Amino acid sequence: MCLALNVFFEARNEPIDGQMMVAEVTLNRVNSPSYPDTVCGVVWQNRQFSWTHDGKHDDPTRMSYLDRVEWKQIKKLAEEVLENPDILFDTGATHYHADSVRPFWVNDLEYVGKVGNHMFYK
Repeated sequence: MCLALNVFFEARNEPIDGQMMVAEVTLNRVNSPSYPDTVCGVVWQNRQFSWTHDGKHDDPTRMSYLDRVEWKQIKKLAEEVLENPDILFDTGATHYHADSVRPFWVNDLEYVGKVGNHMFYK
């Protein structure tokens, strides 16, 4: 559920590759000693993902019909990724941001690439 929520709120309007990259970043953090060792721990780590502290409700079922359709698809994607993480791109990315912002940490990491409106780094 935590992986699906993260992908939904971070990338529901992105292409499938962008959604998969958000999932990959989340799982790469789980596998890194620098972050919590569970998906929920990574997702809910203080101020790591903007949707977790934006003051809006976090229930995709209370959204528009189109968002609820996207929620169903993203839940399925999250299940597939967790069952078979080999379907991910194996970029090593642990960070990303929207292309409309430039976080302070971008110069400290290696740029991996851009998918949709997100830029990815390791």
